[in-house]
Amino acid sequence: GTTFDFADDAEAGLTWLKKQPLIDIKHVGLAGHSEGGLIAPIVASRNNNVNFIILIAGPGISGKEILIAQSALISEKSGIKPEEIEKTSKLNKAIYEAVINEKDNTKALANAKKVMVDAINNENSLSETEKAAQINTIEAKITPLLSPWFRTFMELDPKQYLLKTKCPVLALNGTKDLQVPYQVDLEAIDKYLKQAGNKNYTIMKIEGVNHLFQHADTGLPTEYGTIEETFAPEALKAMSDFILKLK
Repeated sequence: GTTFDFADDAEAGLTWLKKQPLIDIKHVGLAGHSEGGLIAPIVASRNNNVNFIILIAGPGISGKEILIAQSALISEKSGIKPEEIEKTSKLNKAIYEAVINEKDNTKALANAKKVMVDAINNENSLSETEKAAQINTIEAKITPLLSPWFRTFMELDPKQYLLKTKCPVLALNGTKDLQVPYQVDLEAIDKYLKQAGNKNYTIMKIEGVNHLFQHADTGLPTEYGTIEETFAPEALKAMSDFILKLK
């Protein structure tokens, strides 16, 4: 399944809820985390029955841009040198574009493989043995990018859906989120909702929390499993305050 399939599922759930006798049908919305924060505006942009949406670390930029920014941020926090990060970002961009620009998987694999082989062969710090070992792993690295889900995610740009989202929106991002970089993300969401003429939206950064909304030290994914906290109480409060204020 792709993000669009998940959006259909979420929409079906919302439609079902709206038909239940004990539900306040004027206050049924979608809250989604990460990819779910992309699904919510996809549904809201096409269905007026969505009364509000909450984007919890939801993307404001395309999947390709998120993946490049995510890799750079995690590398930076892991102590990798800036020039190395720059080199990797350029390589990642070229690989993603090789896949995005070629719909045929066999050709896309060949194109992306060539990009990686050239990069490895141009790396003077590697011995011939190391180069051969790295070249052997290329196919295993590229193949996941060719799946329908990954292809869709890379190409999906939230802009086209946010520009059509008129219902109330709350967008939350943690300042230690290394998977969906909060600043560029919240700025994009703000910009597109403003352009949409949306009259009721709130953009909020939650200090010190990671992608899973846990209070974190570095924000690196390696910390996720070591933190006791499930979800920052102030983020939960922001969500309940937003919902309770809805007319």
